[in-house]
Amino acid sequence: MTERRRCASVQPCSIPPSWPALLDPRLTLLRDGTAARSLEGIVPATRYIDTTMRQATVPAAALRRAPSPDAEQLDQLLFGELFEVLDEADGWAFGQAKRDGYVGYVETTGLTVQTTAPTHTVRALRTYAFSVPSIKAPPTGLYSMNALITAEGQEGRFVKTAAGWFVQEHLVPIAQAEPDYVAVAKRFVGAPYQWGGRESLGLDCSGLVQQAFYASGRDCPRDSDQQAAMGEPVDVLRRGDLVFWRGHVAIMVSDTDIVHANATHMAVVIEPLTEAIARTIAKGGGEPTAYRRL
Repeated sequence: MTERRRCASVQPCSIPPSWPALLDPRLTLLRDGTAARSLEGIVPATRYIDTTMRQATVPAAALRRAPSPDAEQLDQLLFGELFEVLDEADGWAFGQAKRDGYVGYVETTGLTVQTTAPTHTVRALRTYAFSVPSIKAPPTGLYSMNALITAEGQEGRFVKTAAGWFVQEHLVPIAQAEPDYVAVAKRFVGAPYQWGGRESLGLDCSGLVQQAFYASGRDCPRDSDQQAAMGEPVDVLRRGDLVFWRGHVAIMVSDTDIVHANATHMAVVIEPLTEAIARTIAKGGGEPTAYRRL
């Protein structure tokens, strides 16, 4: 169960203005001595330049470590999320995801300069957009929970957007939050494990936690080591608490069981915490490193 050090709110969130966070390369818009002008006087750089804002136009765009389709996926942009671009070259944009602050490379074919403010978010686990307002029409794409949607009109039960026509029942207004992040996480059971994923078609351990929190209106950083700073430590576990190992995170769904995306099952599963601990110890991953309550 050794996945990664991995782990946004309905609204885009900003990076905490602390030196440790700003100097974390995962969260600092800096490359080869060039930094975003907003970091001038905060982060040392040889020059500071203005950035440009882009918006994701595909259901999920990979955010990679290097400008190559073969490079490691660190994170994803979901449809409608903003990406602050420092530089573009050869079909790749280097920048920072505004929702969770992660820095990396995104293919420019999945981005647009025409940004719009979202009015709704996808609340179904996943849903199609259609080319015309009919369930018999060809789909234009399959969109995951927490994608950000801008409504342009409505015809019957269908909402018109730049991506196509969505069934109204699968959307909620941007500020409408789910009351129970544990129940949200359980809806992902069976979803495949995907390193760096945040979509319902594949996500990792911290991506699951992040997406469950987003749907419930809570901010959440991307990686599990960042998530381990949330909340307060506890000794006796209950539903909703987070369990951390080195490079892994799970959510308690009861006093005894967890839900987590993991590479052992290559899926999101619910299982007894005792079994997960025993398996991890047997594989050399050690005991849990923290228990946190929000």
